[in-house]
Amino acid sequence: MAPASVRRPPYKDFLQPALHRRFSTTALILLAIAYVYAIGLARWNSFLWSWFPIGPTGIRAAFLWFSGSLILILRIAQYHPGYRTSDSAYDTFLKHYRNFSTLETIVTYAFSAWLFAQVYIFSQSKDSGLEWVTYLSYERQRLNEKAVAFTTHFAILGAYQAIRHLYLDNDRLFLGVAKPSEGAVQNNSSDVGTLMKKFWGEMPKIFWESLNQTLASGILTLVIYPLFLRKAVWRLSLFFFRPFFNLPKTNYVPYSWPISFSSFISMALASFMLLIVWIAGNTAFTMFMVKEPTKDHRPFTTGSKDPNGSLLNGLKHKKLFFKCFAMWELALIARDFPERRKAIYEDLDRKDGPAWSQVYSICLDILKSLETNIGNYGKSPQPVAAPVAQPVEEKVRTTAPLKEDPIYLGGPSRRRNFRSEVERAVTQVAVAPGQGSHLSPFAKRTVDAAKHQLLEVQKAATGTDDTASLIRTWALKGLHKWVGIPFRQEYRRRMLNAVLGGPYGEPSLFINAAYALSMLTSHSLQEDKYGNVQRDIATIIRTLTNVTKKLERFKEGFEVHWTDIEGVKECPEVEAILEALREALRRLIVEFGPYARDLRLTLTDMRLAREAANFPEPQPRMDDLLDLNQWKR
Repeated sequence: MAPASVRRPPYKDFLQPALHRRFSTTALILLAIAYVYAIGLARWNSFLWSWFPIGPTGIRAAFLWFSGSLILILRIAQYHPGYRTSDSAYDTFLKHYRNFSTLETIVTYAFSAWLFAQVYIFSQSKDSGLEWVTYLSYERQRLNEKAVAFTTHFAILGAYQAIRHLYLDNDRLFLGVAKPSEGAVQNNSSDVGTLMKKFWGEMPKIFWESLNQTLASGILTLVIYPLFLRKAVWRLSLFFFRPFFNLPKTNYVPYSWPISFSSFISMALASFMLLIVWIAGNTAFTMFMVKEPTKDHRPFTTGSKDPNGSLLNGLKHKKLFFKCFAMWELALIARDFPERRKAIYEDLDRKDGPAWSQVYSICLDILKSLETNIGNYGKSPQPVAAPVAQPVEEKVRTTAPLKEDPIYLGGPSRRRNFRSEVERAVTQVAVAPGQGSHLSPFAKRTVDAAKHQLLEVQKAATGTDDTASLIRTWALKGLHKWVGIPFRQEYRRRMLNAVLGGPYGEPSLFINAAYALSMLTSHSLQEDKYGNVQRDIATIIRTLTNVTKKLERFKEGFEVHWTDIEGVKECPEVEAILEALREALRRLIVEFGPYARDLRLTLTDMRLAREAANFPEPQPRMDDLLDLNQWKR
């Protein structure tokens, strides 16, 4: 029980410092890579200053590290748990392309690439041919287009990688789950040493992906730069360099081709180095930021003056990220920490009710939201009700209303009558029932021939006379091409959108809620000395049964959309949620099945729970069969 005078620290006070420590680990990895690059780019005129960190090598390493850490800053600003739920990639584009985060991603990657390119250029010798200004004589200076093309390539590389970042949703964090285990077993998979080994095991994949993106960006530059960007970038470069150098007044593009074989090799090598920084930074960030919510093998909130209060604050948080981490911690407590479980059972005197009642209510609400999401899928949003206008009291008229009759009654009346008669006659001739077509026989034959010819063409193309079938056939041909990929409504994407809701949906939230609720309930047999959990067991079993059955029926009846050309009916995330619900039910059936009657659970309730959990019916014992036979006699 927490005293009333004790301040309850919010959950973010424990999570954010842990995230800062994990960010520092990722930043140190990038610093090590940047220092290796700085040594490799040194000119080695002096053995000491070529590697000594306090000097030119250290300054070069700092700029290279800052270039890579810009992506980490971007990830901190935009990280989110869960999938971007939508029916197609085109739907996702329509929802997010106007967001400021999209522009921020493109600008950050482009600036990071530009900074890396400048550090690389200034680290090269004069023999490399990458200097910005060349000197033909003492007074004759000329802008070097090789450096312009080199920098433009890195801008294209930054834009290309930003689009990949947005398309692949690299900002997503993959949160873990606390699966039930035999006894309280501490999980060491989140230790820094274990994660570092896992990260170095990803290095071959990082090298291979960097090589592929290097080749792709090189091909893009060879196509885009000469056709679309060369003249504009050349004039822009002259505009910036003329105030500082004595350059020619003409804006004509040089006749020589700027990308030679040697400059292309330098471009590819520098791109490969930068891509390693980007991909390694993203991989390390994703890997280290989703460590278990523990510190020194204890839950985050253990160090709080009010551990249960801080945990409840996280479970009730409006932001999905904090709620998911708090639910993960609750599942770990329910599995591995008996002292914290007992503290939840015994914490009765709270302002909003006992700690167990609040945990129970939060977990059930999260699981019931699956039913709500399924029920709302495909329905148009409810229109916003217009504000009710206040009735205005009408003033009593004290004078007669103004007359609106025409001043001249003779002429207009006759014109109106004549006009109405003409309209009535035309209407009878044009649209009266039983009238035949007024087209000439030749025009009628021409229209019929054109219609017949169109139907023949359609039938030859599709084998049917249905116009809608023709349109669908053409659409399917487009969907089989790479152009149609964004418009495919794949089964997995639609299922996630239906089950998880939007705009983001995290499966681990529902999985950990099911595991935490079942493990806290099962452990209450030995640890809940006040028996507070007992009165909620029947509701928990019935709710888990209803949610499991409804989700399973929805999944079985969910059809493949006609734009899904592959037609694969698989969704691992929904399967994991279903398996967690079944496992939670099986645990409760095993623990509380013998006490079903005392818990006010009917035989129908237990039968439906076993069906939902795919749990076999208990076999009757031989003693019961003997008693039944004697009763029959």
